[in-house]
This record gives sequence, C-alpha cells and structure tokens, in this order.
Amino acid sequence: MFIMAVLKLKETSERQEIEFELDYLASLTTRQRFQMMMAKSHDMALLLKRNGRRKSPQVVKRT
Repeated sequence: MFIMAVLKLKETSERQEIEFELDYLASLTTRQRFQMMMAKSHDMALLLKRNGRRKSPQVVKRT
C-alpha cells in the first residue's frame, strides 16, 4: 500500500506539478516504483476487460 502525497496550489503550475511528481517518485525505492507500476497495469487491464476492450483481435477474411 502506498501513501500518496497531494499537491495543493492556488494557481495551476505545470512546472511545480512536474517537480512535485519527480520528487515523489525519487523518494520511492525501486521496489515501490515497480509495485506501483504493476498495480496500475493490473487496474488498467481490469478496466479494459470490464469495458469489453480486452478481447483478442478477430481475423477477417477478405472476399
């Protein structure tokens, strides 16, 4: 389980958001980053499957 940090800004700043994200990722161990990546990949696969987009492609014969 990961504790996610939250960035609160009065005005949106892409530079500050990127710096915050990079600092957060740099604070994680390699193992934590891979665990997070695998969890997100699993979540995306479930989401695709639920929406019917994870089916294998069908072969269409030309006539």
